[in-house]
Amino acid sequence: MSTLETPTTASSSSRARPIPGTHLPAFVFQTGRDLARHAAQIVARLVRERSDLGQSTVLGLSTGSTPVGTYRELIRLHREQGLDFSNVIVFCLDEFYGISVDNPQSHRRWLAEHFCDHVNLRSENVHCLDSQIAQHDVEIHCRRYEEAIQNSGGLDLVILGIGRNGHIGFNEPFSMRKSRTRLCTLDPITRQSCASDFFGESNVPLQALAVGLSIILSARRALLLALGEHKAAIIRDTLEGIISDRVPASYLQEHADARALLDIPAAGSLTGVSMPWMLEKVNWDEQLTKRAVLWLCEQTGKALLKLDDEDFRQHDLHLLLRHHGPAQKIAHRVFRWMQDTIEYHPASREQKTCLCFSPHPDDDVISMGGTLIRLVEDGHQVHIAYMTSGNIAVFDHDARRVADLVTEYNRLFGIDEQKSKQVQTEVWQGLQNKQPGQPDHETILKIKSLIRWSEARAGALHVGCQASDLHFLDLPFYRTGTIAKRPMGPDDTAIIRELLQRVKPDQIYVAGDLADPHGTHRVCAEAIFQALSDMVREGQPIPEVLLYRGAWQEYALHEIEIAVPLSPSDIELKRQAIFMHESQKDEALFPGSDPREFWQRAEDRNKGTAERYNQIGLPEFFALEAFTRWKGNEI
Repeated sequence: MSTLETPTTASSSSRARPIPGTHLPAFVFQTGRDLARHAAQIVARLVRERSDLGQSTVLGLSTGSTPVGTYRELIRLHREQGLDFSNVIVFCLDEFYGISVDNPQSHRRWLAEHFCDHVNLRSENVHCLDSQIAQHDVEIHCRRYEEAIQNSGGLDLVILGIGRNGHIGFNEPFSMRKSRTRLCTLDPITRQSCASDFFGESNVPLQALAVGLSIILSARRALLLALGEHKAAIIRDTLEGIISDRVPASYLQEHADARALLDIPAAGSLTGVSMPWMLEKVNWDEQLTKRAVLWLCEQTGKALLKLDDEDFRQHDLHLLLRHHGPAQKIAHRVFRWMQDTIEYHPASREQKTCLCFSPHPDDDVISMGGTLIRLVEDGHQVHIAYMTSGNIAVFDHDARRVADLVTEYNRLFGIDEQKSKQVQTEVWQGLQNKQPGQPDHETILKIKSLIRWSEARAGALHVGCQASDLHFLDLPFYRTGTIAKRPMGPDDTAIIRELLQRVKPDQIYVAGDLADPHGTHRVCAEAIFQALSDMVREGQPIPEVLLYRGAWQEYALHEIEIAVPLSPSDIELKRQAIFMHESQKDEALFPGSDPREFWQRAEDRNKGTAERYNQIGLPEFFALEAFTRWKGNEI
């Protein structure tokens, strides 16, 4: 077998399994960390094997949030195990055209900051496309780049991410299989996905330089990495669909030694994950039974208690019917399981201390504002921990407006007018001189943090929380002033640990939203889980942990373990609390791919969950907020 052996034999810690039914070998990992560890081990083995033979290793590398965990693991292997990169040659697979090499969004700079500068790569062995090459020299520059790859012996391994439109290395939809390295026009979906990195879609370059599909597919080995639910649909098209230039990544199906490494959310739409009974014999445990029967309701348009034996037979659920039937018995079991998820008092009626962790300053009221209302009404002491300042998600004009307001306020009341005028000048000059995508001046970041602080406080007070129970943690990993964040570290975990020990909550709520396009939810959850795991290892009791979703996705019906009913008045109060976040109202700086406002997404999601409950025959509620329980293995 090639170096790309199956994860189950490659590492006992990978906790991965092969996915049946795909046209390209694919493996699903329990966590993104496991995936990164396995991908890094593949690279490390290749580097060591070729080094032992006195040969160089030639890598084609992509950038972005998906491979960053793999690069961090390679850096760790270099530092702790002496993995030697002195004979490794790197080629970056793409670059935005027209931006300077010092631009924070430059792929050359990104690769240096996230990988190359942290290992012993020789500078002459790191190759990147020239983002500022003159238009009339682009073609010859691209030919020479390909020649450099060929003169190095060709690519031994490429590490690829995938865009929501199926692009790999900026080879956008309808790129030809035999395409060469070239200047290409970026697809609107790609520019939309890059908008947060450039602080607005209008700032994203229209063109990019891309190593052609013919070069990428000529690599001896290829790894396609994907993380998060927002990649699930395109991963299904890539791995189960036909080979098509509409989905350039699908050409990997023809590759002799390529495979996909996925986390559970990214693999969620694949048949072998979502409907494994269609492809293989399965163990009909409670979770899989629930999933299959709820899927059957969707396929038939029937409520649970209206399903009959023929419905099961016509939809390939013969074995479930044979071993656990008849249909009425199976449907009643699932009905009771789903009915038991409905909980008007999520922390019970006995007075408790509850703690909601909010990654951004508005996630609390957007994601579980109705539940916060219910917890307060039930007499619980409700704490909210705002984990980051959220200061990069504030428009410049809001910072300027606040600086002007405070200056005038101080003038009216005779409060240190000279200092406030100085700050106002710093803000105006800093914003005037700032280029799109560049980090703000420290003074501006402080003002933007203050805006988010005041909004978070107002929203929490509106749902009934006390000001003394609000905690602004300002975790260190977030304090970069840019989209790119530091990895979660001991300082982050220590802050969370101290809060848990001081508040001593009986129940905590954590954002389990792995589809967050900025990655902040993922990092925050990782920090919380690390703190909890440390407490478990030390023999300390930990609180009950419930996971909620953010503005991007909702749990599938079969995943929901607690559903909190909300009345029309609850939804109205929740909406008003969301409106307190004025800097995010009407138009948010980082809205994602969904054009709706955050309050609209929240209401549509809550009402949609209630409608889905009603469709399967459960009581008809106005709205529901959904939660799952932490199993100890997320992230």
